[in-house]
Amino acid sequence: MANQESVQQLKDSFTDCQPMLEALGDVNRQNILLTLCDTSCTTGLRVGDITEAVNLSRPAVSHHLKILKDAKLVTMRKEGSMNFYFADIHTNFAKLTQLLASLDALKEINNRND
Repeated sequence: MANQESVQQLKDSFTDCQPMLEALGDVNRQNILLTLCDTSCTTGLRVGDITEAVNLSRPAVSHHLKILKDAKLVTMRKEGSMNFYFADIHTNFAKLTQLLASLDALKEINNRND
């Protein structure tokens, strides 16, 4: 029974993490997220700043930012006509931690059954 519950918890965790894992599956989005992690939470970065940092075109950065925003890994603050982007590493990374805990629990159950 514990094994079935662990498997279901793992499935639920994977389902919760799918948008984040998909967003993190692209090296360009990883680089954008790392660039945003280097910036202050009080200032953020504009698309032009990100473009320079990751050597991508402005439309490509905007595309990747949308995917990261949809996955709730990036947030935006608007000041007039300017948008400032920030890494939001606290919101969804707890889900990733839960996924890893679910994998670890299933591994422990499987080790006991061997």
